[in-house]
Amino acid sequence: MHILMVTSEAAPFAKAGGLADAVSALSKALRRLGHDVRIIMPRYSFISTEEFALQPFGLFVPMGEATEKALVYKTLLPDSDTTVYLLDHEGFFGRSGIYGSKDEPDYADNAKRFAFLSRAAFRLCDNLRWKPDIIHAHDWPSSLCTVYKRYSEPGYLGSRTILSIHNLGYQGVYSKDFYTYFGLPWELFHGAGLEYYDSINLLKGGITSADSLSTVSPTYAREIQSPELGNSLDGLLRARSASLVGILNGIDTDVWNPKTDSYLPSTYHIDDMSGKAVCKEVLQQEFGLAVEPDTPLIAMVSRLTNQKGVKELFKPGYGTVPDLCKDMDMQMVVLGSGDSWCEKELESLSSALPNFKARLGYSEKLAHLIEAGADFFLMPSQYEPCGLNQMYSLRYGTLPIARRTGGLADTISNFNEKTGAGTGFLFDALTPRAIYDTCGWAIWAYYNRTEQLRAMRRRGMSQDFSWSASALEYDALYRSCLGI
Repeated sequence: MHILMVTSEAAPFAKAGGLADAVSALSKALRRLGHDVRIIMPRYSFISTEEFALQPFGLFVPMGEATEKALVYKTLLPDSDTTVYLLDHEGFFGRSGIYGSKDEPDYADNAKRFAFLSRAAFRLCDNLRWKPDIIHAHDWPSSLCTVYKRYSEPGYLGSRTILSIHNLGYQGVYSKDFYTYFGLPWELFHGAGLEYYDSINLLKGGITSADSLSTVSPTYAREIQSPELGNSLDGLLRARSASLVGILNGIDTDVWNPKTDSYLPSTYHIDDMSGKAVCKEVLQQEFGLAVEPDTPLIAMVSRLTNQKGVKELFKPGYGTVPDLCKDMDMQMVVLGSGDSWCEKELESLSSALPNFKARLGYSEKLAHLIEAGADFFLMPSQYEPCGLNQMYSLRYGTLPIARRTGGLADTISNFNEKTGAGTGFLFDALTPRAIYDTCGWAIWAYYNRTEQLRAMRRRGMSQDFSWSASALEYDALYRSCLGI
């Protein structure tokens, strides 16, 4: 099949979150199945074009009353023969952020920027004389592809559209003043599902217009059809439930492999875990903790936002991190950045508590060391469409402590004290007390169920979280959509 991925992010070129990893890894896995997979994305200013090939054509894209012009660069995904096309439009993408900056978190013209991306995808295919069987859009930035294909691209009638919802919490809601720029007739403002309380909702339009919908875990596919996690689109998603599937994201098992990980001071594998102890020692030294090999170490790598449960974990109050660190014989490290109140609280806790240390920002090398060196990995998410860190953790023999939601529920089985079954420790209520009690349960098991935890680690490390199985499910979805 000819498959076009339309995305605002793809690793390693531009990444704001898990979307970038998912698009690139899925594309490579589908390419290994023999499909002709191509990616189109913006060329942001931070992406160097030195080693890219400038294409011999430019794009002229009608947008409302204007015609936008863009250059096109071509390259390959690293370690792959998957083609990537990058749109070079200085006015829209020649800036330091993907969606916004520190001073302007959501660029005022995002509706125009990503409408252009969606329309330009068709003009690129025209120039290449390459017609996709599947146009696979990802989240709100490229969801207008499905609207354009359905209503204004007659040359692509045989193509089918898939919209993947990676996080329903981000929908692309903007003033309807931008609508004329889209170049669509006003009757489609309602008819194509774009209207949202007299504004534009790009994701809503995509959900309404796509031939098929997917999201990144089976549990999340069910959750987003409920009022609790449907973000006001649950009714629409229930109406389209026959076209909605949940396919669990995979992880790049070449990058995340404790047996070959070049970021680690000592590698290890399921039959020889001695290197994990070395990683724990280096991790404790790196964060300025006492080097205590027999003290359980809980870790967290996360965006510091309410979605990730940081309010329940770090806001002053009973059962939060200060109580956890004072009441229990354990250590804790955190790597992340986000809400300013949370960053300040982490700095304060790091100074006040000898067994708690945080590092603000992000480091790929440090993230790998944390996954390898920790005993437990904490994910108290309010919701988690898929989650990758719990799969990294399991692969590295680090047991997750997590809320039973979304992809966390699909990838972690709860510890059973009687049988020793399970791969982690789960809780349901998102409260400080629930987090406190479940961390306490994991620490108790560390000291009192040593053999069971050793078996849990082996069980987690033996699971297959590669993209191979997920790619086969997408292959089946594409074929079903095409009727083949």
